[in-house]
Amino acid sequence: MEHEPMKPACPDANGTMPSCAPLAVPYVPFQQQNPKRYNQNDALSYGTLFPGLNLPFHLKVDASNAAVGALGELQALEFVLLELGIYLDTHQDDEEAFVLFQQYAALEKAGREKYEAAYGPLFQSSAAGQKAFSSWICDPWPWDFREGGKA
Repeated sequence: MEHEPMKPACPDANGTMPSCAPLAVPYVPFQQQNPKRYNQNDALSYGTLFPGLNLPFHLKVDASNAAVGALGELQALEFVLLELGIYLDTHQDDEEAFVLFQQYAALEKAGREKYEAAYGPLFQSSAAGQKAFSSWICDPWPWDFREGGKA
């Protein structure tokens, strides 16, 4: 006995948007000039520097340890720097944001130099300033370090 194929719950024959298809409601927040900002650790945890873009879901991960240690602090600085750069792409005239961008760029550079002095290069290009290229390929890798010393 042949089985009849099951009819899909929502057939394709109704055009590009079947009448039984659920609708999505897109939400695109519009950023104003001089928006409020999270601190760098909260920004890393929320996935955005700007509370106005953390809508409508507020999906903060319980990431109280996201920026722990030297590498975590550096990641938080780099995240805020990236977020400010993206914001400035669309808000070039926001002088306050540009000043913050410059300040975070200086903090990130100093933090990266401090980290690399203690643990070695983070980027392959950073190895150019070392005595030998082997400083880049020698273990441990940055994620292998433990607070207070090497892995």
